[in-house]
Amino acid sequence: MKSETELVQTLLDWGAYRAGVVPVANIEFEPEFRKMCESNACGMYGKSWMCPPCVGPVDELIARAKGYRWALVYQTVDNLEDSYDFEGMMAAGQRMNELTQRVRAELADEFGPDALHLGAGGCRLCPVCAKREDKPCRFPDKALASLEAYGMNVSRLAELAGMKYINGQDTVTYFGAVLFGR
Repeated sequence: MKSETELVQTLLDWGAYRAGVVPVANIEFEPEFRKMCESNACGMYGKSWMCPPCVGPVDELIARAKGYRWALVYQTVDNLEDSYDFEGMMAAGQRMNELTQRVRAELADEFGPDALHLGAGGCRLCPVCAKREDKPCRFPDKALASLEAYGMNVSRLAELAGMKYINGQDTVTYFGAVLFGR
């Protein structure tokens, strides 16, 4: 397996702004973060297999996450035209999703088949989630739940990994992680 330094450098080479490895035991999990999902601010609550409530009960997801030893945390930071640049935010989210899929595909041997890949926001793999058509997930091996769906306090996670949660005016910062090691 690659060293922690090599894993971090790989993600930086692939376009991550920052990356770091933290012990999962140090990550703060707060079931209350699911309330953000329940408020349906993004419009995806109950409309995606990887979003609440479909992704599963938060207590079960937290228990699953706590079963890992390490988390490789990474972030992207993108510039926006202004704080209302929704298209820029969506493009930045897609870039983060592509990075997460690359981590999953190209580092699979490093983390093993049981690794837990978590992305930023909801799954963006399909233009329209199969859930909306009452069909099973089309790509269960690639679908991504969010850090927040698993009850992670992402601002504290950023601190643990030596990153800023907010990276300046007219920027958008997204976080992803892969949990590994049982």
